[in-house]
Amino acid sequence: MSTLPVSTLTDELREDPVIAVVRAPRIPDAAALCAALAEGGIGVTEFTYTTRDVTDHLKRASGAGWKVGVGTVLTAEQAERGIAAGASFLVTPGCRPEVARAARAAGVPVVLGALTPTEVAQAVDLGAAAVKIFPARAFGPGYFRDLRGPYPGVPLVASGGVNAGNAADFLAQGALAVCAGTDVVAPEAVAAGDWAEITRRARAFTEACGVVRR
Repeated sequence: MSTLPVSTLTDELREDPVIAVVRAPRIPDAAALCAALAEGGIGVTEFTYTTRDVTDHLKRASGAGWKVGVGTVLTAEQAERGIAAGASFLVTPGCRPEVARAARAAGVPVVLGALTPTEVAQAVDLGAAAVKIFPARAFGPGYFRDLRGPYPGVPLVASGGVNAGNAADFLAQGALAVCAGTDVVAPEAVAAGDWAEITRRARAFTEACGVVRR
């Protein structure tokens, strides 16, 4: 099995182990959204291809200096478009070799999705900077402890069904980071531009995780 590449993304996640994953049909101001999340202690945001005009949101947020990536990346073409729009990392729901190749060619870290031990090994072989275990709730926090046995050096990210009530458990059981979805970035709050509510939710999530905002 190959070794994982050195990645500034994983270094950042060791310091701030929460990624906000935005799945909203409408985002009125992506930069303001990132600012609201940062105010609540979440400095890394993943926009996704499930949102219309996602590249426009990436351009706006990255242009304002925020750390943003793009997720639900399924093809090399999507990877290249996301990178061109300012994504500093890519995320896939499963092992996608062509996305991994595009990321490697551009020198951008990719977090590849996996669930089984075999898929974790495949993600590592493809050059993933970290491996996203999705859906994490399918097996729960203890699964991360189990994966640490054969894969002690692989950075694992918990995604899918993670909330303020269980995020700390995923981190305690060996996840490098957790993904905060609608528990923090509720689509209705995003669409309404209710940044105070987003900040409140982000702060509650990070406090539940025991994350100290720098």
